[in-house]
Amino acid sequence: MKKVSFAEFGGPDVLRLVDAEEPHAGPGRIRIAVRAAGVNPVDWRIREGQVLGAHPVTLPSGVGLDAAGIVDEVGEGVEGVDVGDRVFGEGTDTYAEFAVLGAWARMPEGLTFEEAAGYPSVMETALRVVREVGVRPGQTLLVSGASGGVGSAVLQIARDRGIRVIGTAGAANQAYLRDLGAVPTTYGEGWAERVRRLGGVDAALDLAGSGVLRELVGLTGDPEKVVTIADLGAPEFGVRFSGVAGSVPAALAETVGLIARGRLHIPVEKTYSLAEAAAAHVDSQAGHTRGRRVIIV
Repeated sequence: MKKVSFAEFGGPDVLRLVDAEEPHAGPGRIRIAVRAAGVNPVDWRIREGQVLGAHPVTLPSGVGLDAAGIVDEVGEGVEGVDVGDRVFGEGTDTYAEFAVLGAWARMPEGLTFEEAAGYPSVMETALRVVREVGVRPGQTLLVSGASGGVGSAVLQIARDRGIRVIGTAGAANQAYLRDLGAVPTTYGEGWAERVRRLGGVDAALDLAGSGVLRELVGLTGDPEKVVTIADLGAPEFGVRFSGVAGSVPAALAETVGLIARGRLHIPVEKTYSLAEAAAAHVDSQAGHTRGRRVIIV
């Protein structure tokens, strides 16, 4: 089978499309014929060799955590899923023609493979950080870097829970944030003052890692009311860095429910082939994403 792999840590140029042995579903796992794989910032952080304790790497390594596809092997002890089912979920080395998943759910009706591949890690992260930051219905949440995949999910989760959101993004994404129920403003010089003019902030999330933690602490008045998923300098400001995943099956179940109720939709901004994985990483690292980037297999 074809698989994207890297034999050394480094930039996007270390990625190679190689021939590899097919993986197989062990106990408690399923294997899918991959139709699409989600592109996440954690993918290129792992490729660069950043210290990510939740994702230890042995070189050479495959790439990718999220995928959607068709079940073609069911491991020992697995119940409730059959060969031929359309599923989406999280596993390992998903930039490939076949991948093993450790957490999955059946795809909701009407969802395409490329749409489904964009949800698993994004929704687990979004649900986790909303929980960790402790924001409640009726309060105001500030989201820095709100137009990407996790930001798009956070805005819709907050809207469903009755939480007001102020979101920062580039000028081109202001209408997009507004459509997702947020009060939008641009980042850049003077952004913190623009946020103050929009009202008080009870809690804040940093999803972009753009060096804004000092301002977020100032806006909330308390470092314990700020959570980042992208700035490794968080301890300097007394801010929590959230990098360890919670329950992916629970997140997938909530995702299915939100989609079924028409309360969640994350658009796919751009798709790539397996051979274009390096370009997908370049684009992901550049930011300014509206929704998700996905590799089509």
